[in-house]
Amino acid sequence: MATTTATATATTTTTTTGATTVPGTLGDPNANPIVFFDMTLGGEPLGRIKMQLRSDVVPKTAENFRQLCTGETKNSQGRPQGYKGSKFHRVIKDFMIQGGDFLHGDGTGTACIYGTRAFDDENFLLKHDGPGLLSMANSGPATNGCQFFITLVPTPFLNDKHVVFGHVVDGLDVVHKIGATRTTREKPNQDVVVAQCGEM
Repeated sequence: MATTTATATATTTTTTTGATTVPGTLGDPNANPIVFFDMTLGGEPLGRIKMQLRSDVVPKTAENFRQLCTGETKNSQGRPQGYKGSKFHRVIKDFMIQGGDFLHGDGTGTACIYGTRAFDDENFLLKHDGPGLLSMANSGPATNGCQFFITLVPTPFLNDKHVVFGHVVDGLDVVHKIGATRTTREKPNQDVVVAQCGEM
């Protein structure tokens, strides 16, 4: 089965902010939801990451993530599905941290709230222009599901390949702690777990 990843190839960049207003969007940025992850490392509390989802720019992608944070979406057995208890299974220092595979925990699982395994790339208006940006991990065009990554640095080579849909508004220090955790072949040596999550 294909592994869902954020891939790295080199190019150049521009610099703006993850909260920049995007020309031509109709949504209200003041109505964008805030969600959170309470993180643990090796079973010990690590801190809270608060993220604003850009539903004003990518409403479908943002709603998928929001519902997987709240657990309001049910699987085929009628049980809540989502990020609570899931791991960040891939960490690349000075690049990104990747999680969201609540099915298998290793980057091979995919699911979404729309009744399919994956959904299309909504748009590429928001760019990978700084640390703390939320973006969809994928295995090629139109393969968005539950997996995502958070940037540790600007990653402009991912522009127009991965959909940016939010940014960290508090807890970037926690993101960088995860980014600095020891790994073996990009897998954290200690479990990095979303102990609790939801909407603020």
